[in-house]
Amino acid sequence: MTRLRGLALLAATVIGWVIPGTAWAQAADDSPAARCGALAGLVLPDTTISSAALVPAKAAETTIAGEVAGYRSFCRVVARVRAEPGSDVGVELWLPVEGWTGVFHGNGSGGFAGTFALGYSGMVEGLRRGFATATTDGGTAPATPLEGEALIGQPRKWRDWGRLSAHAMTVTGKAITRAFYRRDAAKSYYTGCSTGGQMGLTEALYYPQDYDGILVGAPVMNRTWGHAAVLWNYATANRTPGGLLSEAKLKLLNTAAIASCWRQGHGLAGDRFISDPLSCRFDPRILECSGAASDRCLTKSEVATARAFYSGPTDRNGKPTYYGWLPGSEMPDTFGWSFLQTPIKGQPPFGALFKWVFGADWDWRGFDFERDMPIVDARLGPVVNDAIRGNLSAFAARGGKLIVFHGLADTLVAPGQSVAFFDRHAAQMGGATRLADSARLFLAPGMMHCGGGTGPDSFNTTLGIPPRPPSDDPRHDLFSALIAWTERGEAPDQVVATRFSREEPGRIDMQRPLCPHPQRAVYRGTGSTSAVTSFRCEPPAAP
Repeated sequence: MTRLRGLALLAATVIGWVIPGTAWAQAADDSPAARCGALAGLVLPDTTISSAALVPAKAAETTIAGEVAGYRSFCRVVARVRAEPGSDVGVELWLPVEGWTGVFHGNGSGGFAGTFALGYSGMVEGLRRGFATATTDGGTAPATPLEGEALIGQPRKWRDWGRLSAHAMTVTGKAITRAFYRRDAAKSYYTGCSTGGQMGLTEALYYPQDYDGILVGAPVMNRTWGHAAVLWNYATANRTPGGLLSEAKLKLLNTAAIASCWRQGHGLAGDRFISDPLSCRFDPRILECSGAASDRCLTKSEVATARAFYSGPTDRNGKPTYYGWLPGSEMPDTFGWSFLQTPIKGQPPFGALFKWVFGADWDWRGFDFERDMPIVDARLGPVVNDAIRGNLSAFAARGGKLIVFHGLADTLVAPGQSVAFFDRHAAQMGGATRLADSARLFLAPGMMHCGGGTGPDSFNTTLGIPPRPPSDDPRHDLFSALIAWTERGEAPDQVVATRFSREEPGRIDMQRPLCPHPQRAVYRGTGSTSAVTSFRCEPPAAP
């Protein structure tokens, strides 16, 4: 959420002809302001244009807070798509008045959506590049990203959120773009993270004609069990007195996990993160207090909480039924373990999904995973779990390119989902080599959910992670790499991830290569571990 501060500045401050499926009102002249204003009269199927206004250009300026980027003049359009009763998908579109490159750029949302704001960081980047750039509220207003109670009894909104809203944004956005510029977009790209990542995968799997290139991060795939995992963590920490883990205990766990994984060969000395947590095994019982409780050890209840977080949901026999969190993710961050233990208005984070099934009176304390999850899956699985079904064959056949990235310290959306997604599609498409012609996965050690954490997390300009300067270099930016791959056939063999200083803006603390899965960055044995040149990408060792 903090990455969006300042982006609100961008959202403040035609001639008559016939296009199939549209109609136009007459405009008095052909100036940018007139053409923009005339979009308010554009008629599209199932669509209402709420507003269309010209936003003047603003030059970059230096303030006491540092350099504040400017932006080119653009036409800001807000529309609502109502395809059937109960459906109301909001779309916001920014159309650069000058210098349009012929590209349409769609952006996803996050959480329960309900707002345009979570797409603004990607839209800022799209506008900077001269793209017509759009986002959606997911069709869930008046829900908010963290609260979905407003969607109780609204199954059409569940479906819009789970599958249809990004497609509606794309079809509507392209039609408005075509009307404004009087020609079709030559290329189309999509970017999004978290729920926005789910939206992007759904586009690739079910609407392969919508985009030429798709870049998604930390995509939610099994939506029902993803929420169940958050509930599992919350219940584990809050059901038993003494189960909550304090910030001091989280830091203790993190230090011990990093040390344990380093001894197993899954990290480098001096790193504050684990290079390969998927291969590391860590039992928090080694920290159990042998005497009086203190911040230097874990009580039995705290050990139980940590073990449950690492294991993820299990059945009554202790067999895992979903993914647990990885060693090295024990950080009190926005979407870290502290967040997963903390109630939002007295309920677990994102717990409203269960109220969609069981009603407004649902109480997490009585939830039984073995009894109740089959009911949740039967009711919601068909409308929100599309990303675990389908295949990429049609998207690949038309030359589409997909890049997925995922932080290996993500405690909100399990990184193992992304690995399993690629393994499944490799099997469907005849092997990992065939899949790599159209889709690649980059795992980011030490990065949390869509950014943050202790590892290098700056490698995607659409996330708007400060203090990263704008970059069009495909060696350092996955969005640029996607464009180079789509337009020039330059497949990304690695991307350099940068960690900027949190104390001194602009200073680089370290750089590491991110390698396409299953390759990993391996230290060459000489040189600084903060320098990218000290590493190379290698396939995993044979078992």
